[in-house]
Amino acid sequence: IIGVSSTRRNFGRIILDNVLAEGYNKGDVVIIREGCEEVDGVRCVPSLDALGHQMDLFVVAIAAQHVPDLVGKVIELDCAKSVMLIPGGMGETEGSKKRAEQVIACIDKKHAETDGGPVFLGANCMGVVSRPGGYDTWFIPDEKLPKDRNAPYQRAALISQSGAFMVFRSSQCPELNPAYMISMGNQTDLTLGDMIHYFKDSEEVDVIAVYAEGFNDLDGLEFCRSVRQAVMNGKEVVFYKAGRTPEGKCATSGHTASLAGDYMVCESCVRQAGAIVARTFQEFQDLFMLAEKLSKKNIRGDRLAAVSGAGFEAVGMADSIQSDDYDIELAKFNPESREAIAEILEEKRLQELVTIQNPLDLTPGSNDYVHASIAEILAKDSAVDSIVIGLDPLSPSMHTLAEPTIPAFSMEDENSLGKRLIKIVNSSDKPILAVVDGGRLYDPLRDMLLANGVPVFPVCDRAVAAIALYSKARMRADVIRLTHGCD
Repeated sequence: IIGVSSTRRNFGRIILDNVLAEGYNKGDVVIIREGCEEVDGVRCVPSLDALGHQMDLFVVAIAAQHVPDLVGKVIELDCAKSVMLIPGGMGETEGSKKRAEQVIACIDKKHAETDGGPVFLGANCMGVVSRPGGYDTWFIPDEKLPKDRNAPYQRAALISQSGAFMVFRSSQCPELNPAYMISMGNQTDLTLGDMIHYFKDSEEVDVIAVYAEGFNDLDGLEFCRSVRQAVMNGKEVVFYKAGRTPEGKCATSGHTASLAGDYMVCESCVRQAGAIVARTFQEFQDLFMLAEKLSKKNIRGDRLAAVSGAGFEAVGMADSIQSDDYDIELAKFNPESREAIAEILEEKRLQELVTIQNPLDLTPGSNDYVHASIAEILAKDSAVDSIVIGLDPLSPSMHTLAEPTIPAFSMEDENSLGKRLIKIVNSSDKPILAVVDGGRLYDPLRDMLLANGVPVFPVCDRAVAAIALYSKARMRADVIRLTHGCD
């Protein structure tokens, strides 16, 4: 790493902190810093010439004006296999374009030679979090973005041109926790197409999520080809393209030096390649979560069972089955399912309060047993392809609290809906989504469900929209695989 301060927590020092916090061996880290023997127990050398060996990865966290000379020196000495260029000021503005062009010309000249030289990620990037590789080169301190570095990670990769987009998603949705998080920045050398080309064959990743602002010349074509191959390999690709409006296109050029191109053409090509296309940040988060949680589930069709203990939620689910972007139909329950549901309602004396229809409004009088038993019945119904179930957390009949003063409210009860739903979801090959529409008091319930493989949404309309979009995209990908001869 170059750019580590010995006296303050600058970007380089924070990167060092995060590399070590991830468990990386201090003996395998070297700091380029003159006048220092060590920083935090990590050896320092005064210059690249003093390294004495080739590095696998060189993280550059110095001011942009020094980058061209440093890149030239790295290439001249052949002292690194790969380089991360963290600094901005490398082509995003008119005043920095000449500097960026100088760096690109130097890299391209070396790539044209037989040995090719190192590859460069960035510039203007956050770096990489690689859980399988055991390193974290982000410059966000743990105090700002606490990470459970021992938590099991998902078989997913998040590739983003915007480092901030990735950081904000990580803060808001820590449950996503992909194995790889890669900030592309300005694509000075490595491109979005290069990254998805690599991950399309990765045995460590089933889901690839991409936030794109623009493509280098002809890289959009290579990107789409790799998306298609990833889909053919059984992977899921979730894609968001920024720069839909003229104002948005202008903003991308000032952010990551990107040429946004025509949005509709880009979306059409990526969708036809087999990706799941999100049109809002919220959709991106929701579809990314579903891809992680449901990649091994079977998507047989678009017949939805909607269940809730709250009347407004049942109505809201019905109102959400169609939009300009999707449609999904309400399933017609099999006679056997209707009969089994009727028996449960009669057992709990709810037959005069609940009408057996879809959406199924169970009323607040239904307890955990009723909700869970009906979810189990619908999970086995051949006329149902997916289920959205509201957990009605505020109902006095439900066990939905983490540390209640009244045991009857405890979500830790083995017969609570949360505990039973986890078992139902993990034993079924159907997509089953939970809705926990309540305040922060119910975050432990959400966390328990998410940690055990259950997709959770805060409101019912988001859940219905997400499963509708996801199901359509999965079925479209299946058609692509079938048409092109993939098992």
